[in-house]
Amino acid sequence: MKKWIRFELFVVLFTLMTVWFESCKEKTETGSKDLASNAEEVDRPSVEIPKKPLSEAFKNYWYDGEAEITSYRLEQARYGELRKGTAVLIFVTEPFLPEVQVKADKSRPDNVSVLKLNATKKYLTGIYPYSIMSSTFYPVSDNQHALKTSFSAQEWCGHVYSQINNRAQFEVTSHSYFEGEADQNLKLPKAVLENELWNKIRIDPMGLPTGDIRVIPSLEYIRMGHKEIKAYEAHGELVEENGMMAYSLHYPKLERTLTIHFTSAFPHTIESWSEEFKSGFGANAQILISKATKIKQLKSPYWRQNSNKYTVLRDTLGL
Repeated sequence: MKKWIRFELFVVLFTLMTVWFESCKEKTETGSKDLASNAEEVDRPSVEIPKKPLSEAFKNYWYDGEAEITSYRLEQARYGELRKGTAVLIFVTEPFLPEVQVKADKSRPDNVSVLKLNATKKYLTGIYPYSIMSSTFYPVSDNQHALKTSFSAQEWCGHVYSQINNRAQFEVTSHSYFEGEADQNLKLPKAVLENELWNKIRIDPMGLPTGDIRVIPSLEYIRMGHKEIKAYEAHGELVEENGMMAYSLHYPKLERTLTIHFTSAFPHTIESWSEEFKSGFGANAQILISKATKIKQLKSPYWRQNSNKYTVLRDTLGL
C-alpha cells in the first residue's frame, strides 16, 4: 500500500515538473523571439529615400564647369549694434566621398554628387575685423541630410571651428578659445540642419520643411551666440508672391527668425535674407535684424582665376 502511494506521488511530481519545464521553455522561447524582434527593430535600416531625378535645366546650369558667385551688401548684428560688411554665396557641384567626407580627386563608383555652398561674411566690430565662413555639402539627389557642414570664424580675440559629419548619427566636432566651450566631440540624433536648407532651396524649394519641426540652427548662430549644439523646436513657413518666394524659420525658445527670399523660377536665386535675434549682453541685449541684399551675380570657374589680372572681377561683384 505504501509503495503504491509513493509511486502515485512520484507520478504526480513528475507530471508537475514536466508541465513546469515546458511552461518555462515556452516562456524562454517567447522571450527570445521578443528580444530578436526588438533587435530587428533597432537594427533595421531606415527606409531609403529614392533619389530625385535631375531636370535638364538643372544639369545644364549646375554642371557647366562653373560656380555661381553672388555678392551681398550686409548689415550684421554683433554686440548689440549693426555692422556694415559684405557677404558672398558660392554654389558649385562637385564629387564627394561619402565615407571620408571630402571632395573626391578622381571618379569613383561610390562618389556622391553634391551641391556645395561656401558662404562668407566680412565685417568690422570697432577696430577689429570678423571673417566668417560656412561650408555645406548637400547631395543633389535630395534624399538625405547634408553629408557635412562646417563653420569657422576668425577675429583678433581668437578663432573657432565646428563641423557636423552625417554618419549613423550626426558626429559633431567643435573647437573654441572660450573656456566654457573649448574642445567638444559629441553625437546628435539626426534632425533638419538649418545650414542645408540654403542648398535645398536651389534644388527643390517646394520640399522645404514646413510646420512645427525640430531644427539644428546654423553653426554660425550657435557658435557666435554661444548656444548648445542641439535641435530646437522651430516653425517653418513657405510663401509665394509676385514671382518671389520667402522661406522663414522661427525658433520660439531662441527668439530668432530667419527669412530667405529667392526667385520662384529655376535656378531659385537667393536675392536677400534677414535674421532677427537678440544681440548684446545681459540687460542691454536687444532684438536686432541682420540683413543681406544682393549686389551682383556671375558664373565663373574661380579656381582657375587666381592670377592678378582677374582681380577686376571683384569690382564686378562690388567687393
